[in-house]
Amino acid sequence: MFEFAGKVAVITGAASGFGLAFAQKGASLGMKLVLADVNADALAHTVDALRAAGAEAIGVPTDVSSGAQVEALAQAALGAFGKVHLLFNNAGVGSGGFLWESSANDWSWVFGVNVMGVAHGVRVFTPIMLKQNEPAHIVNTASVAGLLSPPAMGVYNASKHAVVSLTETLYHDLQLAQAAREESGRVGCSLLCPAFVPTGIADAERARPAELRNDSGPTRSQIAAGKQLLRAVQSGKLSAADVADITFEAIAARRFYIVTHPGIMATVKLRHEDIEQLRDPTDPMSLKPEVKHADPD
Repeated sequence: MFEFAGKVAVITGAASGFGLAFAQKGASLGMKLVLADVNADALAHTVDALRAAGAEAIGVPTDVSSGAQVEALAQAALGAFGKVHLLFNNAGVGSGGFLWESSANDWSWVFGVNVMGVAHGVRVFTPIMLKQNEPAHIVNTASVAGLLSPPAMGVYNASKHAVVSLTETLYHDLQLAQAAREESGRVGCSLLCPAFVPTGIADAERARPAELRNDSGPTRSQIAAGKQLLRAVQSGKLSAADVADITFEAIAARRFYIVTHPGIMATVKLRHEDIEQLRDPTDPMSLKPEVKHADPD
């Protein structure tokens, strides 16, 4: 059982959505918080609000696509609290539309945050946690889009599939590296795969750096994908706080797979059956007609 009180949590993407909910949940459990976000103003507001409620927290403006900035985040955490026990590699962005209409900038932006952000977190913080020889845990935020391949979401899907594979491999690597270590001092990890939840992901474009913005306006497929995402998010039955509760329960139990919407497993099973039977892929949105977008023509 993982204990939270008095432990140190580092959370990326902490100024909104899941990251904010993780911070609020961690604070309620008596954790010390190191919060990171690319939006410095929103981050400062979040830290101030948590401190006003009695939490012990610091904020470190961080672009997780930069390895140097993630390394600085780790040093800030160690400088403030000496150790790191819980890491949420949570920062994420999205881009939709037909694959061939996604620009090089779209790929660089989404993969820089969603994939390299997680990779930098794992690369920088895992050695710190292993050296501590204390219970520690890493949670990587993927998505059901890492288990499925919905249309007009190709860049995002590919990034989240990468996080799924990365995290499953991290689990195996940690098992090998800690084969002789007592369970009480082990570093564990979990893979978080939420479905549709009202968060800031539908408005992620605001965080895109100027150098990765597109010169041309969105295509019809990209506009349609944006509308689909908005409908999907609005249809979500769980809040970010609900997902935080589910996630912390899974961490406490050291459970690897965290699927917040079990109803989606029927679609995951359908995809696995497609693979096993070598048949053409089934549109995963076929089981969610209320959010399936109209043809973009």
